[in-house]
Amino acid sequence: MNAPSELGGFLRSRRARVTPQAAGLPDRGRRRVAGLRREEVAELAGVSLVYYTRLEQGRARNPSDAVLAALGRVLRLDPAEQAHLRDLARDDRSGRSPTADTRPPSGAVRENLRRLVAAVGAVPAYVLNPAMDVLAANDLARALVAAPDWDRPPFSLARQVFLDPGARRLYPHWDEVARQTVGFLRYAAGRRPEEPALLRLVGELSPLSEEFRALWAERDVAEKTYGTKSFRHPLVGGFDLAYETLGLPGDEGLSLVVFTAPDARADAALRLLGSWSTPGPPHGRQVPGAFLPAADTGRGAARR
Repeated sequence: MNAPSELGGFLRSRRARVTPQAAGLPDRGRRRVAGLRREEVAELAGVSLVYYTRLEQGRARNPSDAVLAALGRVLRLDPAEQAHLRDLARDDRSGRSPTADTRPPSGAVRENLRRLVAAVGAVPAYVLNPAMDVLAANDLARALVAAPDWDRPPFSLARQVFLDPGARRLYPHWDEVARQTVGFLRYAAGRRPEEPALLRLVGELSPLSEEFRALWAERDVAEKTYGTKSFRHPLVGGFDLAYETLGLPGDEGLSLVVFTAPDARADAALRLLGSWSTPGPPHGRQVPGAFLPAADTGRGAARR
């Protein structure tokens, strides 16, 4: 994940999607490409063509904040893309902070944090690292994801999405989940390009998944801070859950993801999953109301 080449690749991918009409340029007849030309980006951003070309070629370092802001405006970058552009333009993209040396080793979380996740018993909750490895999870999160390899750590949500055939059944909007998963990994890689778990993940998925390779090459980024995710669970049917992703300042690079039920159907599904995942009567009990009818997965809210 070489910084100059990543910056140049990202700039090229973003200008390719901005049409001259969207940029307010006059129609100058037939064009060989649908997006903006280098000279058009340079002119609209107020920089020289030579300088912008050097940026795309990875031969210019440390562009100023003003230049980055101008490029973000011309290329119509959203907030996550603007943050990614700044990350790629930094000379030091190690992602380390003054407190990073006190972080638990990769694959470990503090015992107090494990107890917190376990105590959030009414809703699914887990802790992720930048590679989307699940470092800690409560019982309801395990029941929700329903993955056969939870007990072979580190369990990776990204590997599940692209390598587990069951993921296409669990996530009715699999294409969206896959795209947003890669977008988050791209965003994390821009922020922490030397993260060993991220490097291993990209190296593993690239030869094994054609869908991953294609999405990674698009260079889209997404910061998954909150949203809605659809499930079609093998035990309780279809429902949507809202999620919040909370950064953990004391644990550099880790985040806590908590799901909540936005409606009665989701609440009933979580209660039923909780009754299965909580120790109780002997094996073989019957749970009233199991196999809820599938929810309508065509509702219009954006999902992640």
